[in-house]
Amino acid sequence: MDIQQYMQTVGQQAREASRAIARADSNAKNTALRAIAAAIRRESAALVAANQEDLAAARAAGLEPAMLDRLTLTEKGVAAMAEGVEQVAALADPVGEISDLKFRPSGIQVGKMRVPLGVIGIIYEARPNVTADAAALCLKSGNAAILRGGSEAIRSNRAIAALVQEGLASAGLPANAVQVIDTTDRAAVGHLITMREFVDVIVPRGGKGLIARLLAESRVPMIQHLDGNCHVYIDDEADAEKAMRIVENAKTQRYGTCNTTESLLAARSIAARMLPPIAAMLTGKGVEIRGCAETQALIPAAKAATDEDYATEYLAPVISVKIVGGLDEAIAHINHYSSHHTEAIVSENYTTAMRFLREVDSASVMVNASTRFADGFEYGLGAEIGISTDKIHARGPVGLEGLTSQKWIVLGNGQVRA
Repeated sequence: MDIQQYMQTVGQQAREASRAIARADSNAKNTALRAIAAAIRRESAALVAANQEDLAAARAAGLEPAMLDRLTLTEKGVAAMAEGVEQVAALADPVGEISDLKFRPSGIQVGKMRVPLGVIGIIYEARPNVTADAAALCLKSGNAAILRGGSEAIRSNRAIAALVQEGLASAGLPANAVQVIDTTDRAAVGHLITMREFVDVIVPRGGKGLIARLLAESRVPMIQHLDGNCHVYIDDEADAEKAMRIVENAKTQRYGTCNTTESLLAARSIAARMLPPIAAMLTGKGVEIRGCAETQALIPAAKAATDEDYATEYLAPVISVKIVGGLDEAIAHINHYSSHHTEAIVSENYTTAMRFLREVDSASVMVNASTRFADGFEYGLGAEIGISTDKIHARGPVGLEGLTSQKWIVLGNGQVRA
């Protein structure tokens, strides 16, 4: 295969399809989405079978447990994938929405209209559900998508993409509005991230190595997602039962997700009372604790934490723990070590909670809730294209609005400028 020629063809097809999708009405897009969801449910067994082939190859290649967890697609996961597509169909269509219309002294009205970005390239590892989520969100927001999944999920992604294109065609929309790169050659990524004439934005979902490469080589703007070093801070005025429940869920529900808590901070005044039972719960679930000297004094099983530990996204049953003097020290620690993804405070003090919300510099900040809620589905976006740790254009879970921009519009009645 001539990779350069292949990618040029994919890009040209995506650009042409993007124009048709941009002018498609909501009914056509929703019809396609419902057809895609129905096809996914119909082919559940076939999708699981394709995924089993990917998993067998991944295990043989020695992929890490966190990657295998992300790669796995069960019948329940297929059903959730279909439900996510249906939820996107049920969401309001943002395209064409006009806002902020105001009359000017000249008599013209000035406002903004929401419009698609154009062609979106998504580069991701494992997680075959991203193929359906990304396709649905790009379609509903009027964009064409070029999807480049990891080689470890090639069979799953091909199977899902075929169903997406079937649904598009059944609604009279161009099948090329969603294309999955049908090669595992890494050179395809190099072409995708430099095709400015065909691709308007790149959305990477992967590890630090992938992001570092794209930051160095991409000529196309990116909505980037770095790692998820998320924190829970237990405040002086925390409810012990809430703290236990939140830490248990935030750390142990799943280890391989970007919104899993990797660091636990506790106010010194409550540490002796709250940390030992929380530590017992964590170690009982097989979680290794790495803590500061004060933590080790309270929790004999804890290993010494290094400075690197506090900056690490483990994606594993490991957690770093630090005892801090209070809110100021907790905020300073989080802003220094965090990847600016998601942080949570457990506190019954309203003023303290509001300061935490204002001063913690992350994409999602929570009060008395698990960091695991940082997710497009949980936020009511239907699904997400990714979780952006950028500050410009989109931040946090990126749904339909994040895949559009706004242009200025002017409504007049023959006015001319004096």
